[in-house]
Amino acid sequence: MTKQAPDLVRTTLGVLFIGLLIVASLWILRPFIGSTIWATMIVVATWPMLQWFQARLGGRRSLAVLVMTLLLLLLFMVPMLVAIGTIFNHFDDIKSLARTAATMQIPPPPEWVASLPMVGEKIVEFWMQAIADGPTAMMSELAPYADNIAKWLVSQAGSVGSIFVQLVLTVIISALMYAGGEPAARAVHRFGRRLAGAPGENAVILAGKSIRAVALGVGVTAVLQSGLGGIGLAIAGVPYAGLLTAVMLMLCIAQLGPGLVMFPAVAWLYWSGDNSWATFLLLWSSVVVTMDNFVRPALIKRGADLPLLLIFAGVIGGLIAFGLVGIFAGPVLLAVSYTLLDAWVGDGNAPTFPKADA
Repeated sequence: MTKQAPDLVRTTLGVLFIGLLIVASLWILRPFIGSTIWATMIVVATWPMLQWFQARLGGRRSLAVLVMTLLLLLLFMVPMLVAIGTIFNHFDDIKSLARTAATMQIPPPPEWVASLPMVGEKIVEFWMQAIADGPTAMMSELAPYADNIAKWLVSQAGSVGSIFVQLVLTVIISALMYAGGEPAARAVHRFGRRLAGAPGENAVILAGKSIRAVALGVGVTAVLQSGLGGIGLAIAGVPYAGLLTAVMLMLCIAQLGPGLVMFPAVAWLYWSGDNSWATFLLLWSSVVVTMDNFVRPALIKRGADLPLLLIFAGVIGGLIAFGLVGIFAGPVLLAVSYTLLDAWVGDGNAPTFPKADA
């Protein structure tokens, strides 16, 4: 009995049709892809919290989903509303500050600045030149850039509405995933098993553990940095320390760090002539800004037993490659790739994935 030759044209057309179907589906879902990725990361990272609430609410999933949805709304919306409300409430103060900026006098540099190695003399020279020129000359030098700055601010303000819509979509999709998490998880496990057998299913488990580990490291580090930063601002007497702490929390989650708030606060204290508290806040800021270099990797490694260099490369490389969502996607992709490659190098032995949680 002769074996029938495979129909190459039929196979090729079938693959092309499936490819076009996938591309068309992704194109239709393109407005929701970003929110869906974020919702998936949030739900996977906070699933133990949902189970904790469900156990204490009589096992009712609907109440637990409601609580988690309200917490997400508070997490996303409250800082934004507080920041907008504070800006409107102090709009007159901001205008008066802008009017008096041209008449403010720059204080002389502290004596210890000149003793700084390598850069002290240059800082003092630049500082004294700024005092000699005065604020008016500084404003005239910045004037050519005012138009570009204004255009940038307008473009950023125009994107606020889009960010708000994305946040609302993320919360809605997260609520749906909370409500039907188990069937979705089983479907993903079946897909992994269908794709690569038992190693594929275990790779899905590893991805979930990596997401939770990164969320633990990023979240706890952000809370720790912003909290300590807010304490330092309050001790030094910086106004609006509570609002600045909320801004630092958002910046830390975005991996921009608290330095964007704390170092300008240090400069403002020096400008105001309060050199003692400015020096204290400078030293405090140096500790707070650098602590994420060792706190975050240590927390992530506790959640996922992976090489520290791999975790660091995943967080930083993912942020550069994919933006903010790459903080989670980078370590997940590297963790799965590293484990599968390690299994392949080890003579095809099954990879030692962590076991699934009960």
